[in-house]
Amino acid sequence: MTGGHPWIYRTEVAGIEGDINPGDIVEVLDYRGRFVGRGYINPASQIMVRIMTRNRDEAIDHSFFRRRIKAALDYRKKVVRNTNAYRVVFTEADFIPGLVVDRFGDYLALQTLTLGIDRHRETIVDVLRELVSPAGIYERNDVNVRELEGLPLRTGFIGDEFNTVVEIVENGRFFEVDLAGGQKTGYFLDQRENRMALEYLCGGARVLDCFCHTGTFSIYSAGFGAREVLGIDISGAALSMASKNAVRNGVEGICAFREGNSFDELRAMERAGEKFDMIILDPPAFTKSKRALEGAVRGYKEINLRAMKLLNPGGFLITCSCSYHMSEGLFIEVINDAALDAGRLARMAEVRRQAKDHPMLAASPETYYLKCVILQVL
Repeated sequence: MTGGHPWIYRTEVAGIEGDINPGDIVEVLDYRGRFVGRGYINPASQIMVRIMTRNRDEAIDHSFFRRRIKAALDYRKKVVRNTNAYRVVFTEADFIPGLVVDRFGDYLALQTLTLGIDRHRETIVDVLRELVSPAGIYERNDVNVRELEGLPLRTGFIGDEFNTVVEIVENGRFFEVDLAGGQKTGYFLDQRENRMALEYLCGGARVLDCFCHTGTFSIYSAGFGAREVLGIDISGAALSMASKNAVRNGVEGICAFREGNSFDELRAMERAGEKFDMIILDPPAFTKSKRALEGAVRGYKEINLRAMKLLNPGGFLITCSCSYHMSEGLFIEVINDAALDAGRLARMAEVRRQAKDHPMLAASPETYYLKCVILQVL
């Protein structure tokens, strides 16, 4: 562990003194015996200890979580605008490793992703009720990373049941979010600010939105003046919600949605000679580990190459990667390789990141995961 990073890997630990149980709070000392921090331990995990505090006298109790969550809420009050949906707590970046809390209107979605934080679940729920007073809380602990911590996958209501399909407002637009069945905790909050970056690019454009999920980029594009938008996603359920969202925002006459594999659809449209003025690529993470990075590089290159071939000269490509392992530098290199193989020139107008309610901890590069590159393809 260097530079204040909150993770202590198993390979960095010289020894453990005393009897400990997985999930216990332990003190971490360096090789000279100097205090480093206090955090929870899980010997079964590659990340053996996640630091919670650098203060030796700070107890990990109800007051601790209240201070941390209140500070997270205070930060959002400063950086979040024009929406009632945002990430309340973002794990290490809010100094509560393993905890994700998202707000959708009057409701919260909760993830306790590690053994150490799952042990404090009841305390966290109590604090959230004190500070936020949500109408309901839904648990979305169906994330595979929990299995690496020895935890079961689990979803359901915490407290009273409610209709898990809720409507949120984002930048003057209305979207249905399914807290129980949607991707992640129901919605991609981290792209909120990137969607606004399309404002001056869509006028009169024919737009293709690949991996469109519930249609947010499509609906923004239509609202910003696109003449025609085609959204493609492999999930019929997501597309059904996308169609409802288009109607709710009065752009159903501009937006059309089609079920299909975006890789296959891009190839088919190239064969058919289709052309677009703007293409949006917002795929799921192609890699969640270093081992799968080589395959991810091939996947990102393939979709970007196909998209570039479908763009009219001077058209815009908005291309994203949400994997930490695909670094910003590597992603730009892949985009450039795709342009070379497509026989096109690409120039970057902008490189963007995740929304401000998903802050990046300077000492923890893992908290920077979303890259959004806006290119003009010539």
